[in-house]
Order: sequence, then C-alpha cells, then structure tokens
Amino acid sequence: MTRVLAYLRRPWSWYVLAPILLVGVGVIVPVIYLVLRAFEADANTLGDLVFRTRNLHLFVNTLLLAAGVLALGSAIAFPMAWLTTRTHTRFRRVFTLFGVLPLAIPGYIMAYVLLATTGSYGTLARLFGIEIPRIGGYAGAVLALTLATFPYLFLNLRTALLGLDPALEETARSLGSGTRRVLLRVIAPQLRPAFSAGALLVGLHVLGDFGVVSLMRFETFSYALYLQYAASYDRVYAACLALMLLALTGIALLLEARLLRGLLLHRTGSGPPRRIRRTSLGAWKGPAYLFLLGTATLSVGIPATTVAYWMFRTEPGSLADLAQALWASLSASAPAALLATALALPIAYLGVRSPSRPVRALERVAWFGYATPPLAFALALIFFSLRSIPWAYQTLGLLIVAYGLHFMAEAVGPIRSALYQAPPSMEEAARTLGRSPLRAFLEATFPLLRRGLLVGVAFVFLSAMKELPITFLLSPIGFQTLAVNVWGHTNEALFGAAAPYALTIMLISSLFVGLLLMQSGRPMRS
Repeated sequence: MTRVLAYLRRPWSWYVLAPILLVGVGVIVPVIYLVLRAFEADANTLGDLVFRTRNLHLFVNTLLLAAGVLALGSAIAFPMAWLTTRTHTRFRRVFTLFGVLPLAIPGYIMAYVLLATTGSYGTLARLFGIEIPRIGGYAGAVLALTLATFPYLFLNLRTALLGLDPALEETARSLGSGTRRVLLRVIAPQLRPAFSAGALLVGLHVLGDFGVVSLMRFETFSYALYLQYAASYDRVYAACLALMLLALTGIALLLEARLLRGLLLHRTGSGPPRRIRRTSLGAWKGPAYLFLLGTATLSVGIPATTVAYWMFRTEPGSLADLAQALWASLSASAPAALLATALALPIAYLGVRSPSRPVRALERVAWFGYATPPLAFALALIFFSLRSIPWAYQTLGLLIVAYGLHFMAEAVGPIRSALYQAPPSMEEAARTLGRSPLRAFLEATFPLLRRGLLVGVAFVFLSAMKELPITFLLSPIGFQTLAVNVWGHTNEALFGAAAPYALTIMLISSLFVGLLLMQSGRPMRS
C-alpha cells in the first residue's frame, strides 16, 4: 500500500490512474446494480433462489462446458501456433489467417452451421451425400464454442512464440536437452502469460454466451440468465444467477493471478535477439498438414460453404440495407476498439511494472466488466443512465462506452504479454538521459508494444462487431448492425437473408485481421 500511495503523489501519475478510475466506476456500477437487485428479495426468498437444486445442475454444466472448450481449444491452438511459427510448414501466413478468421463468425452462427450441416436434411447430406448424425447438447456446444473461440488462444500463443528469444532454447539443446524437454522446461513456462490470458478470455466467453447453448439445448448459467430476463422477467433470480457467474469469474481471476505471480520473462542480456530457427517436420509433415487443413475446413470452410448455400437459395436483399448495417457496425466497433485499448494500456502497465496487491486488485476490476453477462451489463447501464445521465440513454456514445468497458479485458492480455517481454531497463535509461516518465515510456517502451496493441484492437473490434445483447438494449432507435441483422434473420429461419450480412462480417474482419498479421509477423526489436 505504501508503494501505491507514493505512486499517487507523483505529478504524472494521473496519466495512468485517471483511466483506471474511469474503468473502476464503469465496471463497479453494474455489479452494484446486480447486488441491489438480488437483495430486493427477503432473506428466505433469497436463500430459496440461491440454493435451488437447479442451480447445482447449472453449475456443473457450466464448469463442464468451460473445461471441454478449454481442453479442445488448447489441443487446436497450440499445435497450430507452433506449426505456423516454429516449423518449415508451407503457406504459414495462409494457415495463420485461417486460425484467426473464426473470430469473424459469431458463436450462434457457428452453432447453427453445425446444426444445419448435419442430419439427414443438412447441407452435407444435400450437397455431398454425407449424412452425419445431428450434433447437439454438450458435444455440440463444446464444438461450436471451441471453433468460435480457439483463436483467442492461438493469437496469444503465436504472439508469445514470436517474441521468445531462441538463445534459451539453443543453450538448453547445447546442454543435451531433447526437443520434448526443451518444449516442457524452456518454452512452456514462458508461454504462461499468453496461455492464461487466452484461456481466461475463452472461459469468460463461455460463461457469458447464451446463443450457442440455447441453440444446442444445453442449460448453463448464462442460458438460464437469458431466460429469466427475456422470458419470465424475474430480475431478482436473474441477478442471483449473474452474481453466481461473477463468483466463478472471481475464482478464475485468482487462479490466473497466482500463476503469474513473480513472473519475469524479458531478456537481461545485451544485443539483439537471435533469429528463430525453424525445425523440419520430417515424418510428421503429412499429419501436420492434415491437422491444419482439417481445422481450416471445420472453422472456416464449412461455415462459408453453408452461408453461400443459404445465399444462393434465396433472392438477394437490398444493398442499401446492407450498407447501412455495415456503417452502423463500423461506427460503433472501431471507436470502441480504440477506447478499450487506450483504457487497457495503463492497467496492464501498472500490473507489470508496479505489481502489488492494490495494483492487482485494480487490474482485476477490469475483468469484471467482461465477466458480467452482457445482458445484465447492458441493463445495469440503462439503470444508471436513466437515473444519472438520461440524455445519454440510447445514444451511440453510450453504446461505444459500453463496448469499450465490456471488452476492454480482451486487450489487457496481449498488452501485458508484450510488456513482460519489454525490458524495463530501456525506459530507465531514457529517464537517466533527462526524459520525462511519459516521454521515456513513449520513446522506449511503447514501440515494443505494437504487436500487443494491435492484437488488443483486433480482439475488441471483432467482438464488438458480433455483440448482440448490449447492442439490442443500448443502441439508438433504428440502429441495425450487421450482427443484429444476422441474428434477427437467423432467429426467424431466414438463412438466405442473413447470408449477406454474415459474409460482410467475415470479409471486413478478414481484411482487418490480415493487416494485423502483417504487423505481428515482424520480429520484435529491443
């Protein structure tokens, strides 16, 4: 605490503390709203709501779903990241793009694609004569959410692998360590920040998703929460469910914090880092290409084919409506991505450069905005805006702020991973040369964070493009984004009408991600 108080007395500390205070207020208000809603019931009623037998069923289902998605996502993301960064695999940029493109496909679209392509009347049966039993329930939810979220792990792991110094691996090999031992003892520990950041994003996404689990008919906390808000209007029980979700999130945050405690991964030697030495696949070349092609087909090929199938079965819609939806999505998502990244930077900086219990508590506050279910988060902001700033209700500005606060955690992980690899000695050297703290950071450290900043912007932009509950409740009247049109038409089984909007999301996202990969593929200089 003494370190924090000393930090507060510095004249330049407001650069870092002002955004953190803004985030704290914006994130804590929804939590306060949920607590107030829950305690509207008397003690007996509240006890009955919390200790229902159904809640135990929802709890087990939620944990099983999160564990299944993390396990399957890791089995896809790490081999894909390794093959595209450390081996002589051909078409590495193409496979990297296929590893990121699933972020452009909303989870509920991925779930419907799986349902629409399987079964006796599915797309595979009609086009190719391949009949696969209909996928649903737990298996369907795990597969749909994995295909939609594994890029969070892939991009974090890929960024970390590109930033590692190969000198440590070469030293271990010179001491007689084999490839497997180097992987387990040298490389894996250095990937902990990237893996924990990606795993936390995946876990929180699973906790907050209701589209996939509802289509797959698999009950979780988030699905039950959606039903309470949208169907029965039982706000007290919904608030209890949301607080249970936040309790699960709090446990995940504590575990992640313990994994990263005292971790330092930046280089201490002088000179530039060595170039990465790629390895030959040898006899594993065939299985490796089969794995990459299979992943690309499942996560991108089948969804694209299915969307095209829907489009050609119906008459084309209005281009004016499509252009209007595109502009609405860009006008909200792009500013939100920049705002979220700007707010995430000081939080990540304090967490890495000045670690302490109060600082870690401030850092964890940011995750609660992401952990709060989107529907409850949006309703909380409505409650706050109508009573405090009624002029902001249903404005584009409030929607952008909501996006920024809710998705800001997605930008913290990549920036923090980059900060772990940026040596603080360069910033200290700049200060000894007379640079102010802010100028020293901008000149010495900020250029090294470019890769992490770009990944953070990409994460938030793509998530905001697909967001539904927050958009429904907070957007201005008549504000129809691409995601709203896709979900609306899909919900009414108008899959051909939804296809142009879905393809536009995929195209815009792929172009944006392509620019990101061009930058992130360049080696980091220190």
